Amino acid sequence: MDKLESMKLYVYVVETQGFAKAAEVLGLPRSTVSRVIKELETYLGLQLLQRTTRKLSVTAEGQSYYESCKKILNDISAIESSFSGRSALPKGRLKIGMPQSLARHCFMPHIKEFLRCYPELELMLCSSDNIVDLIQEGFDCVIRAGVIEDSTTLVARPLVKFKWSVFASQDYINKHGKPDNLEELINHYAVGYLNHRTGRTTEWFFTQDDVELAIRMKELLVVDDTDAYIQAGIQGIGLIRIASYLAASYLDNGQLIPCLGGYSFDLPLSLVYPQSQHLRPAIRAFHDWSTSILQSYK
Repeated sequence: MDKLESMKLYVYVVETQGFAKAAEVLGLPRSTVSRVIKELETYLGLQLLQRTTRKLSVTAEGQSYYESCKKILNDISAIESSFSGRSALPKGRLKIGMPQSLARHCFMPHIKEFLRCYPELELMLCSSDNIVDLIQEGFDCVIRAGVIEDSTTLVARPLVKFKWSVFASQDYINKHGKPDNLEELINHYAVGYLNHRTGRTTEWFFTQDDVELAIRMKELLVVDDTDAYIQAGIQGIGLIRIASYLAASYLDNGQLIPCLGGYSFDLPLSLVYPQSQHLRPAIRAFHDWSTSILQSYK
């Protein structure tokens, strides 16, 4: 049994959540994938996977082994990249997570360009507004907004800062007026955006006289999807607060109108990945490319 190849295959099985999909991705017979995993479990003396007719799940020992395998394989890739030649090119699987709106509006229009630049890279792009456990769910890196808390297991590399501002539809302004300063927000309604991690809607942050302020609005409707959030604002249900890359097209066609004059808040985006002695060339390449793409949307 080739230990390294077995580890690679096991990582694919966990990340694709099944033998059949892993076999398809790797171009191997399903029976070969199943046999290698059984041999690996026998060699380790552990049950890595729970198998049922409908579902494949990872055991506690299997999860721990998966995380160790990922770290080892990433370190090997990074060590190889420290030498000149073909090994320095980004290759292998790269699993990335990011907010849905960012993927849809900023990355997907250009993703073909990235894949063309790095043909040996197998990209898995997962978009969700929920905050994932990067290590637990097998992500190589994720894009996160806001200040990243210090961590001994994660590294955050800055990408760009986007300006977040408040907008309203003309219908809303006709009914409730247009707020010109923060004090007037007490007389207005907002569309709430649910944070599943906290179970509460997100506060609105502003910078005034170099002081960061947090304001909680009165909400008539709460949603947990960015598209639904924007549509509620367009329909005049309440004020909404969105990033500049989302607002541009709605400002151009007059569906949204900026409020509060110059009040806004700059929110940084960072590429976050597990702490390692070596940085994989694939992650470095994605960071550099992402920075150039996002700069064009500021």
